[in-house]
Amino acid sequence: MRGSVYYQTAELTKIIFQEGAKKQDRINPKHLHYQKIASYNTMKSYRDVWNNFLNYLKEHWNVKDCEKINFEHILAYIDYKVEYYPSKQYLQKIISALGKLEIALNYYSKLKYDFPILYDFSIRSSLLTEATNLKLVADNYHNRTYQDPIKLIENLSKSKHKIAAKIELEGGARVEACTLIKKEQLLEYKIDKITQNNKGVLFTKEKGGKEGNIYILVDTYKLLLLEIETVGVFKINRANYMKDIRETAKRLNIASEGTHGFRWNFAKRRLFEYANAGYTYEQSLLLVSKEMKHNRANITEHYLGG
Repeated sequence: MRGSVYYQTAELTKIIFQEGAKKQDRINPKHLHYQKIASYNTMKSYRDVWNNFLNYLKEHWNVKDCEKINFEHILAYIDYKVEYYPSKQYLQKIISALGKLEIALNYYSKLKYDFPILYDFSIRSSLLTEATNLKLVADNYHNRTYQDPIKLIENLSKSKHKIAAKIELEGGARVEACTLIKKEQLLEYKIDKITQNNKGVLFTKEKGGKEGNIYILVDTYKLLLLEIETVGVFKINRANYMKDIRETAKRLNIASEGTHGFRWNFAKRRLFEYANAGYTYEQSLLLVSKEMKHNRANITEHYLGG
């Protein structure tokens, strides 16, 4: 579908919104209004989620056509939202909105094509169940750190994926900061004032346009530099990277915590490094949060189970 994010969601809204449709008709598979939305406020709430989701895909996946959405995008978006400690109610709204997006896309495809595309976002239900078992939305804290992240990284199938994972683990970068890195982002070496170790400095721009430097090990920096000098740029396919992590974890009989797991490892290690450098607990929380490009100190407590 061509057009802006807001045009596309408007077109899908026209298809699925039926103001005043009776409930008995909306639950009847044989009725014209089956699975449609009858409430204006509900439709507005869901469309807000759709707009956010499509803007996320445009920014982080370079997907500008809602017809190209697949389950990998659903998985990544929910994982992306879960990192920010959402309430159970908010996460449920996202899940419900994506369910209605699936229905709207299927309606649209049936109207447009002789051989319609079949959209299946059912993975969202299992993701909600999983998230409910985290301290993201319930009382049970789920530690997403990898017990042996190096073992997982060293067994990834592609060298580029290993570099990306190390950048997340060592520097606390989000996955979107690792999918495309240009030479001008490499800022040579600098002493990390917290550990007093020499590290490679990488400039990143992440969610919401947040910018800043991250510190990675010298060996990782050299591998990144070599890759860029060889092919001109460091670039990976996000979906393939995430798939490699899941499949490698399964092969090694390790619980897969996705790419965020590496950031969890970073947060816990970095907080310990700040403590060793003489910072108070509150100072450490704030500074680690800033390194991870969060706005609030209590986000770091989320990674600690606090």
